[in-house]
Amino acid sequence: MASLNYEEEKAQFLDFYALKHKLLEDAKDSFVALTNALLIHVGSIAIAKIDGRVKEKAECIKKFNLKYRTNLESNSTAYSIREYITDLIGLRVVCLYEDDINKIEKCLSEHFEIIDKTDKTAQIENTEDHFGYKGLHLDLRLNEQRMNLPEYTKYSEFRFEIQVRTIIQDSWSVLDHKIKYKKSIPTRLKRRINTLAALFELADQEFRNIRDSTFEEIKKEEISDDILSQETNDSQSQQEGKKSLVSKLNAFSFLKIANHFFNDFEFEPHKVDGFTQEVVGMKPNISRGEFNFYMKENISKIKSYQRYFEQANPNDTLNPYTIIRHCLFLGNKQVFENILTNEAKQRFESWQNS
Repeated sequence: MASLNYEEEKAQFLDFYALKHKLLEDAKDSFVALTNALLIHVGSIAIAKIDGRVKEKAECIKKFNLKYRTNLESNSTAYSIREYITDLIGLRVVCLYEDDINKIEKCLSEHFEIIDKTDKTAQIENTEDHFGYKGLHLDLRLNEQRMNLPEYTKYSEFRFEIQVRTIIQDSWSVLDHKIKYKKSIPTRLKRRINTLAALFELADQEFRNIRDSTFEEIKKEEISDDILSQETNDSQSQQEGKKSLVSKLNAFSFLKIANHFFNDFEFEPHKVDGFTQEVVGMKPNISRGEFNFYMKENISKIKSYQRYFEQANPNDTLNPYTIIRHCLFLGNKQVFENILTNEAKQRFESWQNS
């Protein structure tokens, strides 16, 4: 029952906290797992991490005293401390790019009831001379449909807050909280803080621009099968000493060709980048047509070797990168002499000669 008796309300809150603490921790873990599953299902959102916490009881009391108590008591408004601690359970979703934030909000709004929303990004961007922490805060609770599911019914009484921010915004938030006496420092230092915040904002924009530009580069390599076939034939002509126009192999064209031969394998960007550099380092002028030629000419034989190898070694496999290495080695043993280990070469050549 709400009242104006602070000590009584404080005691009631602490009793509630002690009684419900284990359930609050379980609810937090459940909400983190659910949020993670929902966002993974979307598929197009790059998530860095999702974590959560139950606010310490002392922090809850401190927050109430700083933000609400004076105003409530001056207006003779009865209160229950619990009702004012909306972030008793708090989650943090950290994504890679700014435009992922709207996607995350859309996903969460479809699966939870939104009680309140604070868009700190919009607040900052609607001013001309202010920089600072940006992000999205959502006060949520389980929607009626999920409340009725057995695994969530016991958590239906709890609301929770989700803070959604990018990695850059998250970094700024951590640093911003470490800056002491922000309200009292001289103007020249405040200007330096604003300059630093602006640099963080610029970094967020640049990461997104780099991502978009990278996608554009990938699109440029979306060559038709006819063109790739022609370049492969041109590469064969080069092998015979005839000249033709070529497009050099890069990570994007490597991915296009590799996906054709291994369409059920996920090629991770950083591995594609490193492997392509290794290949180009051995043959700087290798074209995408030539690479496709090596694959097309040798893949059948290497897959026969793969079957032999995996039958002889039940606990080992040849992954797509290893198969590509063998195709290149078979295509030009002189140039790609070092693309396989000595042991792998000896084993492969022994099979060839058997």
